[in-house]
Amino acid sequence: MTDFPQPKPGILDIAPYVGGKSKIDGVAEPMKLSSNENMLGAGAKAREAYEAAVRNIHIYPDGRATKLRTAVADHHGLEPERLIFGNGSDEVFALLNQTYLTPGDNIVTGQYGFLAYRISALANQATVKLAPEPQFKATPEALLAEVDERTRIVYVSSPSNPTGSYNTADEIRRLHEGLRPDILLVIDEAYAEYVTEADWETSFELARGSDNIVVTRTFSKIHGLGGLRIGFGYAPLKVAEAVDRIRLPFNVSVPGIEAAVAALGDEAHQKASRDLIQTWRPRLTQAIRGFGFDVLPSAGNFVLVRFTDEKRPASAANDYLNAKGVIVRPVGGYGLHDCLRITVGTEDQNRAVIDALSEFAAR
Repeated sequence: MTDFPQPKPGILDIAPYVGGKSKIDGVAEPMKLSSNENMLGAGAKAREAYEAAVRNIHIYPDGRATKLRTAVADHHGLEPERLIFGNGSDEVFALLNQTYLTPGDNIVTGQYGFLAYRISALANQATVKLAPEPQFKATPEALLAEVDERTRIVYVSSPSNPTGSYNTADEIRRLHEGLRPDILLVIDEAYAEYVTEADWETSFELARGSDNIVVTRTFSKIHGLGGLRIGFGYAPLKVAEAVDRIRLPFNVSVPGIEAAVAALGDEAHQKASRDLIQTWRPRLTQAIRGFGFDVLPSAGNFVLVRFTDEKRPASAANDYLNAKGVIVRPVGGYGLHDCLRITVGTEDQNRAVIDALSEFAAR
């Protein structure tokens, strides 16, 4: 008996997710490069579809998101009945954890794996096993070494946030081949559209012939719809049907569905978004390395910068950037206390980052 309602065991032990900040005291319009958003924003077609949807926001959305389901299936060549839609891909992870984890089970992910995997696993009274990433990349061998008899789900990000690393097609296949058939392999491809490396490929085709692979995508990155929270998973039919039993109705909004459908058809905006990253990611990397800081190779729309000089630590670099009106992302929550993650922005934003870090390096 207690004097007030108590959360179930383990809830208060979970560190809440803290997103990238968006404000700097005294700065009216800071440059926000802390959340890996698309700095071109949403495309014109998505914005127009969103605005047109306002007339119907008094009506509940289609609980099956049929219009979006059809559009995604057509765009990616997938079977529509195997799609799971969520309030961002975060909800897809949470639904999978809720469906498959029981107290005492565990998930396995990389040492620097996305925090959302862990939070909902812990909320379901499962444990989290982290595979070491000494080279800032989760390898099949390290992930498989953590698997035990209570492992139910293995999560891998490719490309990975916050490190920017990716797994080759061969590595993903080797990981899958090494797992028991009763273990779900979830491959998070949130940054897929930004990858240019020849040895990477989407795992959609691998998942098509498998009974235990889920591939997730999001509309928050290349499509610039982070504020609408739309993600999906391509899953075996039995997995999709199981998740659908607990998925709350109407979890994707009317404006979100309309904007996402329009975004899929806006090839010009997708190309412009990719071109921006392909142009500026290497330039940003080269410039920052030229100042004496380490920049990890990245396949996403961001770079991870390491500040190994004790005289110029990451915390001081973050403060200096903030003083210049630039917001980036400290990633101490991942154990990367000497790093800052910086979203690749527009030309003006990138030049502001370069100028500020040049000045910081010269101090």
